[in-house]
Amino acid sequence: MATEEQKETLQEEVTTEETVETEETTDLKEEVVEKTAEELLQEQIEKLQEEVKASEDKYLRLYAEFENFKRRKNQEIDTINAYKSQKVITEILPSLDNLERALQVESTNEEVQTVLKGVQMVYEGLQAALKSEGVELVETENAQFDPNFHHAVMQGEESDKESGVILDTFQKGYKLKDRVIRPAMVKVNS
Repeated sequence: MATEEQKETLQEEVTTEETVETEETTDLKEEVVEKTAEELLQEQIEKLQEEVKASEDKYLRLYAEFENFKRRKNQEIDTINAYKSQKVITEILPSLDNLERALQVESTNEEVQTVLKGVQMVYEGLQAALKSEGVELVETENAQFDPNFHHAVMQGEESDKESGVILDTFQKGYKLKDRVIRPAMVKVNS
């Protein structure tokens, strides 16, 4: 039979082993809890980083859209300003044509000559005003027919000129900057 001393020693060893096992288990539990907490924090950090990235991307897209909108609006304003006089010029062109027809009248009468000089001055003034607004005459003399600038109303045949050359101009055409506001009415060689 074991003595009291042996029983106490055995009990101390068992208690020591239980304490060591309990400490190891606690350490393991704490380590698992720490790892889990670290993993949770890491997941939260990654999630927040993704949200920040998505927000930045959304911001950059909105910023780019806004810049494009501003650019388009500025272009529209520039276009409107460049061609704001088009309507008035279009309405003036028939009067300019009438002045040209009046200047083609030939007369030896001195009074008619005086009136023609006045008409010539008005015509030149209108031409200068139109030129200052950016109005140019569409070129037709010995030019090749271009449907963007000319309106063919007749065809003719002249063997000494090549096909598609403008033979005669019935009504002058005009451009406002780079836009045709009235095509020239012409006769084209076939």
